[in-house]
Amino acid sequence: MNSAAELIVWRAVLRAEAQISRRLQADLLAGHDLALAPYEVLMHLGEAPGGRLRMNDLADRVLLSRSGLTRLVDRLERDGLVDRQTCPSDARGLYAVLTAAGRARLDEAAPTYRQGVRDHMLSRLDDSELRTFQHILDKLADEQIPVQA
Repeated sequence: MNSAAELIVWRAVLRAEAQISRRLQADLLAGHDLALAPYEVLMHLGEAPGGRLRMNDLADRVLLSRSGLTRLVDRLERDGLVDRQTCPSDARGLYAVLTAAGRARLDEAAPTYRQGVRDHMLSRLDDSELRTFQHILDKLADEQIPVQA
């Protein structure tokens, strides 16, 4: 494949991700007045043992910078959806913890999110395409990228 064709594929990936994310966000905002990034924070906390994650780990999972996550968690904390707790083994470490209100908000919005993923992506692919797509994504996610010196 030549570099022009490779660039076309890369841009298609970026365009698809942006379109799907915009549609999911619109669904969540319309149904629950909840944007996609806060939903993803609640989702990751909801999946974590005890409903809590270290802030650094949470930032990695939601693909935000540390400062971006801090600002988002500040807003979620003001809304009563998460709390912060200090780490007993590391005074500098902080956990984000899902509150009961956060769990309720997550439980309310999760069906909309799952339906949106089906509607905007999964339903557009047949079983064979889904298997191939899964294989491609696994291959890309497992790639070890060397650290540049």
